[in-house]
Amino acid sequence: MTGGVWSQLVGQEHAVEVLVAAATAGKALVEGRTSDASGMTHAWLFTGPPGSGRSTAASAFAAALQCVDGGPIPGCGECHGCRTTLSGTHADVRVVVPEGLSISVAEMRALVQTSARRPTGGRWQVVIIADADRLTEGAANALLKAVEEPPERTVFLLCAPSDHPDDVSVTIRSRCRPMALRTPAAPAIAEVLVLRDGIEPEMARWAASVCGGHIGRARRLARDEAARDRRAAVLRIPLGVRRFSDVFAAADELVKAAERDASEVSKTRDDAEKEALRTALGAGGTGKGTAAATRGAKGAERELERRQKSRATRTQRDALDLALVDLAGFYRDVLITASGSEAALNHPDHARQSTTAATAWTPESTLTRLEAVLACREALELNVKPRIAVEAMITALYRG
Repeated sequence: MTGGVWSQLVGQEHAVEVLVAAATAGKALVEGRTSDASGMTHAWLFTGPPGSGRSTAASAFAAALQCVDGGPIPGCGECHGCRTTLSGTHADVRVVVPEGLSISVAEMRALVQTSARRPTGGRWQVVIIADADRLTEGAANALLKAVEEPPERTVFLLCAPSDHPDDVSVTIRSRCRPMALRTPAAPAIAEVLVLRDGIEPEMARWAASVCGGHIGRARRLARDEAARDRRAAVLRIPLGVRRFSDVFAAADELVKAAERDASEVSKTRDDAEKEALRTALGAGGTGKGTAAATRGAKGAERELERRQKSRATRTQRDALDLALVDLAGFYRDVLITASGSEAALNHPDHARQSTTAATAWTPESTLTRLEAVLACREALELNVKPRIAVEAMITALYRG
């Protein structure tokens, strides 16, 4: 297995092979050992299901392009170029992660302008756009111009989910080299959790078996008891809604659980950002200009709070969507059990519950319930109020 930055990509051997070859060609190009740029592409589109490691692959590739080690395979993971890229401090690597529900045209125009500069280190300007499917139409048009006529040493790395690749405009997709990632196998995830994160083997195997191929979630389930409790609460819903009054209690718990999850994720970061802003604007200072600085700080704090609120909304939606994915997986398990198939279950630790449901429900009613979960996910994407969408879904689950 290729080491260095590439060891972060779990179960993606083909992708690693392609990216190593491209980084090697790019290294030869910037070092003047070749003038043939055909082995290196200026724009890439990383696609794959949630948890497959799209952003991780983009970061590893960016590190390999900035690697200054003299070894045969770029991406040693130890040199200054690799370390600063992976830590987010490299001067020539910019990462765009949407704070809210979309990436604005103003943000993209500023990024495109910056990307046109020559790299300070003499290698590459690298732009990583996580969740490129959230580009607004204006932002996509601004990016398209740069991708159509890229600067000589600039590389754009776009990441988007494989189930909605059409959310990235066809004009941009047609100018990118596709890099499809797959869902890593449970044994590979468990091995990483044990060797890299020091998690007990039994816990690692359990987390890998129930995470749906999402490495980050497997790590969180293995380490965080609250995350395990939230998952268990979600999986109690299918058999726990016995009366119509249970619909509203279950919906309330599901929405509040997503809110708590989002709050836990956001609070520490929000507080740190506010403190850093106050310090940068001279909080606690005395003397001339203090009053004017304080007035300016109020406006900056309001803008920061607006961005944090937008980010919290996105985080809550993501947490709720994860719960819905777990629910959809349970109904799939019921269908698998009813059919007698030997396909792997999404929730093997809830096999008894899925067997109970398969005995009590017809396959048609199970499919109806599954469709209700998927419809709720679509409603949330269309910005329907979470509580309304969830209550409608659980009503459908109750009726069957």
